[in-house]
Amino acid sequence: MAIREIRVKGDDVLTKVCKEVTKMTPRTEELIEDMIETMYEANGVGLAAPQVGVLKRIVVIDVGEGPIVMINPVILETSGSQTGDEGCLSVPGKAGQVTRPNYVRASFLNEDMDECIIEGEELLARAICHEVEHLDGHLYTEKVEGALHDVTYDED
Repeated sequence: MAIREIRVKGDDVLTKVCKEVTKMTPRTEELIEDMIETMYEANGVGLAAPQVGVLKRIVVIDVGEGPIVMINPVILETSGSQTGDEGCLSVPGKAGQVTRPNYVRASFLNEDMDECIIEGEELLARAICHEVEHLDGHLYTEKVEGALHDVTYDED
């Protein structure tokens, strides 16, 4: 496993639509392991493949209950709304107010390429929406209400 470089706003790869994953390969398995390690190293809640320069429809998320790997995720249903501060590893040191659904139901393939359904509320719903948008070339900054503000992180 390896820590990969996180691409930042301004990098063209972050504006491209990702390709579906049609089969699990050793290279894809390695990418997923690297993405999880990179997300943890950066203290992130989620990471999408384009953020490490790979145009595949893969995201990893961990809201504190262990990593979730979503291949070819599709949001099926949303409801409610929540507004809160949101940040992104590709927009370091900044955050902004974003309104997202409070509930999300999504389908995806797991690492065995089996179809799964996930339901999430609050932070998990926010993370799923945020990461899926990366796969279509969008950053949360397109949805920010008002201005971005600086954030500081406490070092462990």
